[in-house]
Amino acid sequence: MGLRCSLVPLAFAEVSHVPTSPPPQPRPRQGRGRRQDERPRWSTRLVTTISVLVLCAGGIGHAVVTGLDTRIERVDPFKDMKNRPAGGHGTNILLVGTDGRDRITSEEKRKYRLGGAPCHCTDTIMVVHISADRKRASIVSLPRDSYAEVPEHTDRSTGEHHDAHPVKINAAYAEGGPQLTVRTVEHMTKVKIDHYLELDFTSFMKTVDVLGGVEICTVRPLEDHYTGLDLPAGTHRLNGGQALQYVRSRHVDGASDFGRMQRQQRFLAALIARAAGSGVLLNPAKFREVTSTLLSSVRADKGFGTEEMLALGQAMRGFTPASSEFTSVPVAGINPPARGIGSTVKWDEAKAEKLFRALRDDKPLASRSPEKAGAALVDVPPRQIAVQVYNGTSVPGLGRRVDDALRSTGFRTTRTPGDAELDDVRRTIVMYDPRWDRSAKALQTALPGCELRAVDGQGGLLKVLAGTDFKKVRPVRADDPYQGRPAAVTGDQVICP
Repeated sequence: MGLRCSLVPLAFAEVSHVPTSPPPQPRPRQGRGRRQDERPRWSTRLVTTISVLVLCAGGIGHAVVTGLDTRIERVDPFKDMKNRPAGGHGTNILLVGTDGRDRITSEEKRKYRLGGAPCHCTDTIMVVHISADRKRASIVSLPRDSYAEVPEHTDRSTGEHHDAHPVKINAAYAEGGPQLTVRTVEHMTKVKIDHYLELDFTSFMKTVDVLGGVEICTVRPLEDHYTGLDLPAGTHRLNGGQALQYVRSRHVDGASDFGRMQRQQRFLAALIARAAGSGVLLNPAKFREVTSTLLSSVRADKGFGTEEMLALGQAMRGFTPASSEFTSVPVAGINPPARGIGSTVKWDEAKAEKLFRALRDDKPLASRSPEKAGAALVDVPPRQIAVQVYNGTSVPGLGRRVDDALRSTGFRTTRTPGDAELDDVRRTIVMYDPRWDRSAKALQTALPGCELRAVDGQGGLLKVLAGTDFKKVRPVRADDPYQGRPAAVTGDQVICP
């Protein structure tokens, strides 16, 4: 039986280039009107597991899924739980990732800089909400250093009874395993968890290799001496080890953990696109190979079995990249170090409550604004780039045409195009202050063939002198839709064109 499958690709930063005052404009001609931690967090492998196991399960034979189901180790994270939040609409799945570097070979540890001992705690904690109509998946990442208060419990290692006490949220697993983790998350979010999935990162590298690598594109070099990541600008096919470096890195920009999480999203989207586009998931034998690799380190609750996977997979066949959305809990800052805990991340209580209320009410988290098909990636969002357009030709209305076209693709034009003194400019020119060179390159991408001309002291307002060579504006979109902020985005905003 052929496999019919729907996949959910999900769920970086220059500051806004808004000049405090506009620089001098070219003088208009007379007679013509005037008209921008080093420990890896493995969110990618977690959501890849749910994507492959759940969303693809609906199209393959029941016997195949049953065979895969037997490979999953079962846990009971809901045993004897009381006073749980009320159930809402849709399905909530808690995905956790544990540090499994003790299963990596010595050579791999050395090559991919995976030194240190495993922490036996959760590197990644995410709540995945599948909407009741099965048309949307919302993925919320909980920072592992979040301040939390775990309920009273018995330590699974020592057998010692503990009263409720403060910890970092990732320590709940070390003290009480899956059950305490679920209890803590439910206590903090007031979201009832329906299913639990857990795995370590060892299968991540192997899965990427089974798929033949994954393609990643970047408009600027990415280098992190801690992980060994070294990617020039351009498109790259990453193997499992390189992919591990990519999703671990947090020293390639100023966004730190937010940047790392967002790169993980981009990689996940690319990984799922690779799985779907290469035909791997249409081949039952290859499908078994991929899922067997993933399942080598999966643990799940007893209620998340074959029938549930089949039903959910059947219902979600119509998913597209725009159907998924990804965000993280809004944070208000860092708490002062506490004895025995250290510094913790403080949630923004009001914003976090709004976020989790949306999950409970089955509401979307991100605005549904799909990106233009075929748009070129740029390093700075067009909305952050201020532009003044001038007509450098004798062609009537050219300045207005260029201004309108740039604004339609997102640039923040002045809407008052002017006329330059010259009327015989053949090649379109972009004049810019060298301090805004990244913005200038983004504008150059939208105006193929234009000339960049640096002007010291011009300021943040870029100037376009339209020439007779102008034909059209090329649609562009930001390589990093977040710009270092934990905003909610749809899957089509984090994949390569």
